Amino acid sequence: MSTADMTAPAAHATVEAAVRAQMSKALGGRRGIIEAAVPTLAFTITWMATSELKTSLIVGIASSVVLLLVRLAQRSTPQFVLNSLVGIGIGAFFAARTGDAKDVFLPGILYNAAYAAGMLLSIAVRWPIVGFLIGSVTGDPTAWHNDSALVRLCSRLTWLLILPCLLRVVVQLPLYWANQVAILGVAKIVLGWPLQVAGLAAMVWVLARGRTPIEPENRPPAQPSA
Repeated sequence: MSTADMTAPAAHATVEAAVRAQMSKALGGRRGIIEAAVPTLAFTITWMATSELKTSLIVGIASSVVLLLVRLAQRSTPQFVLNSLVGIGIGAFFAARTGDAKDVFLPGILYNAAYAAGMLLSIAVRWPIVGFLIGSVTGDPTAWHNDSALVRLCSRLTWLLILPCLLRVVVQLPLYWANQVAILGVAKIVLGWPLQVAGLAAMVWVLARGRTPIEPENRPPAQPSA
């Protein structure tokens, strides 16, 4: 992490600015989004062309390794390539164990279901996940929870993170049960970065409408009336 990244939190005066900055980092920019989709695309195209599970897994993993080597050669952060490599690796493990190509996509379906359930629970107990993004910026992981306006904002933003996860499960699970491997691959790509970008756009719209102070506990106390 650079010195600029370490000092960035102090530059954010509002919750909205802080969350926008954190979400931008989380997506990894255009390159990070593409790198996340390449292994699935390589696996799906190879499967459609050959119907060979082993070959398709090798091509999918190899594409991710190539992207990783390019990152290392350029001395740029390999974080997003490593994420995609781990994802395709876990899917390959599942599929290799069962011998069924559709199981490449099972970990992703389970992950999205668990992630959505966890975020729903966080809203239900009034500790929405997005609030901890605020905590990572301010250096205090729980101070945001003392402000009801912040809790409401973070709950709305957390809902916008939940919806893409739920949509992926609703679309992909029936395809998984129907053994539609090629369509599953296409669905995973379509419901991957395009849906993530749409979710981010919705979050930006919500964030652009407000200016919630990032440190409500530092507001000056009200003066007693005479």
